[in-house]
Amino acid sequence: MEHRLPAKTCAFATLFALLVYLCCVIWSRRSNPKRQPPVPAGSWPLIGHLHVLASSPLPHIALANLADKYGPIFQIKFGVHPVLVVSSWELAEECLAKNDKDFVNRPRTLAVEQLAYNSAMFGFSPYGPYWRELRKIVTVNLLSNHKLEQLKHVKIFEVRTAVKTLHDKWRQTSQDVTSDGILVELKQWIGNINLNAIVRLVAGKALSEFYKSEEHNRCQIAIRKFFEFFGTFTISDALPFLRWLDIGGYEKNMMRTAKQLDSILQGWLEEHKRFHSSEKENGQHDFIDTMLDIPHIAQEKLSSFESNTTMILGRTDTTTTTLTWALSLLLNNRHVLKKALDELDAIVGKERLVNDSDMENLVYLQAIIKETMRLYPAGPLSGPREAINDCNISGYHVQAGTRLFVNIHKIHRDPRVWPDPYEFRPERFLTTHKHVDVRGQNFELIPFGSGRRICPGISFSFQIMPFTLATLLQAFEILTPSNKQVDLTERFGLTSMKDTPLEVILTPRLPDKLYSNE
Repeated sequence: MEHRLPAKTCAFATLFALLVYLCCVIWSRRSNPKRQPPVPAGSWPLIGHLHVLASSPLPHIALANLADKYGPIFQIKFGVHPVLVVSSWELAEECLAKNDKDFVNRPRTLAVEQLAYNSAMFGFSPYGPYWRELRKIVTVNLLSNHKLEQLKHVKIFEVRTAVKTLHDKWRQTSQDVTSDGILVELKQWIGNINLNAIVRLVAGKALSEFYKSEEHNRCQIAIRKFFEFFGTFTISDALPFLRWLDIGGYEKNMMRTAKQLDSILQGWLEEHKRFHSSEKENGQHDFIDTMLDIPHIAQEKLSSFESNTTMILGRTDTTTTTLTWALSLLLNNRHVLKKALDELDAIVGKERLVNDSDMENLVYLQAIIKETMRLYPAGPLSGPREAINDCNISGYHVQAGTRLFVNIHKIHRDPRVWPDPYEFRPERFLTTHKHVDVRGQNFELIPFGSGRRICPGISFSFQIMPFTLATLLQAFEILTPSNKQVDLTERFGLTSMKDTPLEVILTPRLPDKLYSNE
């Protein structure tokens, strides 16, 4: 039976909360005369600037529009929370490098509580010994260059197997009807490769036992929902006292998604406990085996395994997002695609398959990926941070507890840095911006963030993305149906995914014998 509060009681409670909020604002302004960042006009009582963010389906676009009017630094109210927004590379460097120790925390949100195991997931946990230990475990035992080098055969096998599957489909189709190519939805295809590869790294699941299983579908759907929820602005995050209403049903759906991921990951852990052996060969020794082998991890800490494995699995979403945008941009810029194919044919040719060792020589392909991450960074808004100390940014006083958004989308399209910023021009990374890297040191290009909270999966991304793209481009001629332009509409979440499917027509461009994956 539902219990509803009387209308008069609800009205009184709302009025009381509003009065308390106004008193706090007035008191704060009188007691803190220090220079404050600019505040955009239009803030409403209680909700602050929430309605401004709602003016665009893409928050990074709404905040970019505010930056055009109020400058590269301003402060808005996200309900009861002050939020500092910076939109230039100089300010990003000031916040994420010079003042990194001040903005080292993650804010506690509904998604963090329900999906990040109440801050147990290292990507969202408070800064401190716990976070440092978990990050060390993950980066050293799964995402280090040494570990990824040991396991690179997994990436090669998954990519080539997926290409062989497409070729087998083309061969079967070409025998049934007169056809020059097959219709394929590439966004799903790329997602399957990335998920299969990282599940093998984490849990040792082979393609044959995972790809066609119901477990695969549930895992993929749950991960996508995970990222969508983390990119969702919920009313309770802005106005915590309204959480009990669960407006929009977000908390209920988050709990359901968390249970789905729990079920999958707990099953993997129990399976490894039953059949675990520390004597496995390197190629078969996955991340769960490694966790079970580390002697200083107490049994109670294994409960954090599920949370951090979820975050590792989540790397599939960011990689899929970037590769989907890269292919979309190539298909809309055929002259760039031709240059990429010319480079592949000149360096690799058509008598052998592109290999991992070719990547360092495919400089134009690397530039394509950089330019893709410039135009469409997987996270157009940096993961939110929270100040643990009062600090000074560009002469403005920022109070402890203030949340920070770095508008990466706006920084990456700054015409002061990037001539013709809205054009897809990979050549810029071979000429004027040749020395600009993406690993958090050049703040003009920070798709992975920077500082202590930089994404730890950079090395993994740069191992799988170029190889997947090069293999697909070498293996098939790619066209859009009726040579139409690809729709570049975005869908916002924690990652900014292409909203519509990426349907293409594929035709083999290599000798048949090279598609064998034996």
